[in-house]
Amino acid sequence: MNIIKTAIPDVLILEPKVFGDARGFFFESYNERIWQEKTGLTTRFVQDNHSRSSRGVLRGLHYQIKHPQGKLVRAVVGEVFDVAVDIRKGSSTFGRWMGVRLSAGNRRQLWVPEGFAHGFLVLSEVAEFLYKATDFYAPEHERSILWNDPDLAIDWPLDEAPTLAEKDRRAPRFNAAEVYPWERKASALDARS
Repeated sequence: MNIIKTAIPDVLILEPKVFGDARGFFFESYNERIWQEKTGLTTRFVQDNHSRSSRGVLRGLHYQIKHPQGKLVRAVVGEVFDVAVDIRKGSSTFGRWMGVRLSAGNRRQLWVPEGFAHGFLVLSEVAEFLYKATDFYAPEHERSILWNDPDLAIDWPLDEAPTLAEKDRRAPRFNAAEVYPWERKASALDARS
């Protein structure tokens, strides 16, 4: 597995080692031992989710204010533009976002830690999106931030208005959203910088 650091140090892009031949391909999408060795994280995943969406569907920006979920996400069919927004008040990257294209073709995964809002836009005709979560879904603690908040200025690759859920259409702006208090803790990944 290759780990690519992003402009937000705690958000990581992961590229698996793919073995392919005339029959097709094989790769480990997750291996706890390799995950811990490469990232220095002892993350425990408790829930796997799978969604299917059509072109132009935008899901997000979602998070849970209590029982925050770290997410290891990937597209297994199609392509998405995936976004993580740092909502950890006190973080040096508070209010910043990063985005990456995840696709069945590039097989990349994105690690979105606890304390981030997350969303994605479907770029292909259809996309199937998988994510491993570090805590269980708690609908009473689910929150959203407006996907097109001008203060965040996320550069979504849009040709037309996206298809949104009602909760995403009426989500509050970033400056009115509940955010996480945060204090930086060193990780094993820091030592590898």
